Amino acid sequence: MKPNTKNKIIIVDDHQLFSQSLELLINSFKDFEVINRFENGKVFVSYVQDHEDTDVDLILLDVNMPVLDGVSTMKWIKENRPDLKVIALSVNDDEEIIIKMITNGAKGYLLKDTSPEIFKDAMVSVIEKGFYFTEMVSGMLVKKANDDSKKISLKEKELVFIKHACTEKTYKEIASEMCLSPKTIDGYRECLFDKLEIKTRIGLVLYAIKNKIVLI
Repeated sequence: MKPNTKNKIIIVDDHQLFSQSLELLINSFKDFEVINRFENGKVFVSYVQDHEDTDVDLILLDVNMPVLDGVSTMKWIKENRPDLKVIALSVNDDEEIIIKMITNGAKGYLLKDTSPEIFKDAMVSVIEKGFYFTEMVSGMLVKKANDDSKKISLKEKELVFIKHACTEKTYKEIASEMCLSPKTIDGYRECLFDKLEIKTRIGLVLYAIKNKIVLI
């Protein structure tokens, strides 16, 4: 946390009531203050383009918005302002959307009914450590990024599969890309889930990011 100053937060969410309530909650935390709120990604992007020197510590980005949604906004941030730290906010835990947000640079993903305590912990974690993913999202207990106690050997085709899994491709499309049958791809997936002690594709993506198999 910054010494003797508050962490500056921007909220991007089209639901006014939620956005205002979230601002009140964040401003009630000792070390945080909301410096701006925007109703959709397009307005936020325009603001960032006009204020390149904006001092902000964290963006809270709604996934489902009109005009420019969270995924499209996240892609713009990745291409133009990868220095900005973002936590995605959503009302559901759709695996496909979570993977899109994470692989486009989101440092965390929270459901909107998250408790205030967890919400604050998430903001602190992203600002200080660079990431925050709950067990619900990752399908695994997120280990410390510097935990090297368990080295896992991966075969070349497993690494190729993991890289494909970190894209928006379906498993069927991955099978076609690797010139393998869907059944063989299912085998790769289950083998990796067992080897890496994870339960979901999201867990696989997080493993790949933390171990620099893919870069975001």
